[in-house]
Amino acid sequence: MKKPILNVKNLNKDFQVKSKKTFFGKPSSVRVLSDISFELDEGETLSIVGESGSGKTTLGRCIVKGVSASSGDVVYHSESGESVDFLKLKGKGAKKFRKDIQMIFQDPYSSLSPRMSVYDIISEPLVANFKLNKSEIDAKVTDIAEKTGLNASYLKRYPHAFSGGQRQRIAIARALITQPRLIVCDEAVSALDVSIQAQIINLLKDLQEQYRITYIFISHDLSIVQNISDRVAVMHLGRIVEQASTDSLFGSPKHPYTEALMSAVPQPDPEQKKSRIILEGEVPNPANPPSGCHFHPRCAYRTDKCVQESPALREVGDRHYVACHYAEELNLKGVHDDAVNIS
Repeated sequence: MKKPILNVKNLNKDFQVKSKKTFFGKPSSVRVLSDISFELDEGETLSIVGESGSGKTTLGRCIVKGVSASSGDVVYHSESGESVDFLKLKGKGAKKFRKDIQMIFQDPYSSLSPRMSVYDIISEPLVANFKLNKSEIDAKVTDIAEKTGLNASYLKRYPHAFSGGQRQRIAIARALITQPRLIVCDEAVSALDVSIQAQIINLLKDLQEQYRITYIFISHDLSIVQNISDRVAVMHLGRIVEQASTDSLFGSPKHPYTEALMSAVPQPDPEQKKSRIILEGEVPNPANPPSGCHFHPRCAYRTDKCVQESPALREVGDRHYVACHYAEELNLKGVHDDAVNIS
């Protein structure tokens, strides 16, 4: 039986934006995450996808407390059976569970201090979270370097001496050194060449199998998402509009926005023609979101109801959730389906 490791409940994030009209104008509040809720099972990979500006990275950083959420809960279920709201932990309580949830950032170069050696970068979380002597730290750093494909003889070098793929391996080693149970991967391979991407993805999958790590994988590359994910959540303008297993989402999407994203996935056969859905208009401004369904200005299936009423995220199948008024009526095309019909 699967055990939940994380429950995100009604998570909201507001940013204060200064008015451009007057110098002394009061800042206004812009909601970039709205009522985000999902459950994460131990050992699985949940991918978060969506266009730039959809709130993917902000969500990941709120979960690890890199950014303070405005409201909501992130309930972490520890290996010992304790359930704690990770966002409300402070002091010793925060330090106790901090090592269990780590993050791999998008840019492996800017996330690594150029003034620290690779050894110091990887060992820093150990020094901060555990009372270990020098020989114990040396053994753990060498071990994790080897498991992530780093040459132990290069540990005294600095990040500038490594390639992009090697730097990302350093970042992965740093995240793994405390033996976390959950890792948030924020566009962890987007800055790498395709061949290096494959190596890092395979490394993450191997480490997951070996250590039973749970991943939240934030990405805009749906081909990678399809390869690595157990479940996928689609975000649009700070909200989850669809969430399902990878097979269900890619094979039978229920939201028009998901269908448009699926149309961008390249076909394995280059001779097989595939129609691309081009969304008209611009991505809505979070500071001035549209009425009703936030996707309706760009949706080919919109009706007056979509303009007036905001759809709630509801279950339409086995753990398949969607925020669309007409999810049961639309027959949308997935990655391997070229027919689009409305029943």
